[in-house]
Amino acid sequence: MSHTPAYGTGDASYQAAGGIDGLRRLVDDFYRLMDERPEAAALRALHPADLSASRDKLACFLSGWLGGPRLFAEKYGSISIPAFHAQWPIDQALAESWLSCMAGAIALQSYAPTFADYLLTQLRVPAERSVQASQNRHRKET
Repeated sequence: MSHTPAYGTGDASYQAAGGIDGLRRLVDDFYRLMDERPEAAALRALHPADLSASRDKLACFLSGWLGGPRLFAEKYGSISIPAFHAQWPIDQALAESWLSCMAGAIALQSYAPTFADYLLTQLRVPAERSVQASQNRHRKET
């Protein structure tokens, strides 16, 4: 009888997401939804017109973050998600817009419902931390 490791253990989350190919599908759907949803216009405006690099960076980041190959670090170096995103004035509404687009993208994948719930819950953590880091930085600048 085989036992599947719990999400967050080893590369179980990375495997549940379908590896790098699955993550690239997720990221493609995420950015497509961000482009299509009028309520995500403010979020989309923070991104470059050409999303190719953004797509690659997010997929590579998610790979390592979910316990798979550390592709982001290999290609781009280390990153602190909250510190990086603090350069923009990110508020709770933008974070919720990001999470809403990600929830929509997750729903389009063939993920097990338990993994879909787990992933969205985990993604809320860096989203919230990015809001806090951004508010701290922009509060100091005023």
